[in-house]
Amino acid sequence: MELDKQDLKLLSMLQVDVKTSIELLSEKIGLSTASVQRRLKRLRKENVITSEVANISPEAVGQAMTFIISVQLNRDNMDCFNTFKRKVKKTAQVQQCYYITGEADFILIVTAKDMIDFEAFTQSIFFTDNNVKHFKTSVVMGRTKVSLALPLG
Repeated sequence: MELDKQDLKLLSMLQVDVKTSIELLSEKIGLSTASVQRRLKRLRKENVITSEVANISPEAVGQAMTFIISVQLNRDNMDCFNTFKRKVKKTAQVQQCYYITGEADFILIVTAKDMIDFEAFTQSIFFTDNNVKHFKTSVVMGRTKVSLALPLG
């Protein structure tokens, strides 16, 4: 799908605040409200906009700790990768999972209430899985930037 400058401007604005009114989007982009609504409908239909979510403060909901975990699997069985992917997709504490190159196979961004909660997570995800060869955890000390916004020029 070809995106023109107005599509990119619309997407840029929505990445900052998805609740921006159609009227304000229309004014900033220089299109009619009907045109903006048609573009939004097309961008959603074509899966350019894949979801619209609320960003929630982890502390406000008792998830004050964040961990970055590198995971290396036993590579004897290729099905172990798909099994691991399915498992982390079903685990609410895993906010992000990336299949990567290098020594590790996956990088996970995980949230927990406290260290006890995190230990329970590691027990259920890593220690009970014979396909997990090694995992390494870093504790996030502070959130400098958290975003899924893409640079759209």
